[in-house]
Amino acid sequence: MLNLILFGPPGAGKGTQSEKLIQKYGFVHISTGDLFRWHTKNDTPLGKRVKEIMNSGSLVPDEITIDMLQEEVSKNPNAGGFLFDGFPRTVPQAEALDAFMKKNGTSIHHVIALDVSEAELRARIAKRKLESNRADDEEDKLNKRVAEYFGKTIHVLPHYEKQGRLKTVNGIGDIEVIFSNVCGLLDKKG
Repeated sequence: MLNLILFGPPGAGKGTQSEKLIQKYGFVHISTGDLFRWHTKNDTPLGKRVKEIMNSGSLVPDEITIDMLQEEVSKNPNAGGFLFDGFPRTVPQAEALDAFMKKNGTSIHHVIALDVSEAELRARIAKRKLESNRADDEEDKLNKRVAEYFGKTIHVLPHYEKQGRLKTVNGIGDIEVIFSNVCGLLDKKG
């Protein structure tokens, strides 16, 4: 089993790289953003709770996120590995994920951070907004999400750096080159 966290701010390319990694390695993809959007679109009880929080641009509380994550992992007992996209976003979430994975006899093997400048992020999200009109790409919500990432979420990286699991990849440039660099880290022995 190979478990990976793909890390980066909004617009860093996590979704694009996740699709390619899933195809190559067969990961079960767990994107908290996608799960939240699915629940809100389908107006589930969780979706109703999450919609108000997401619409304000705030992060969903850890308890809700972790419960949802555990539910998703338990739906895939025979998975060869998981790719976590957009999670963890706080150090307590990282600690909860580590404990949960350990309880299930595994761990997070790699944490890859896509490094992208704020100017590039804003350009990408402006383009994505025109193409897909995601509600969370509205400028005021985006500003809040970027501030949350650089104010809070980025502090998760030292948690995994201390464990020797964190690697950084330049997230600007050709998608295939970025993908090759990520695969090189995953395929590296030792």
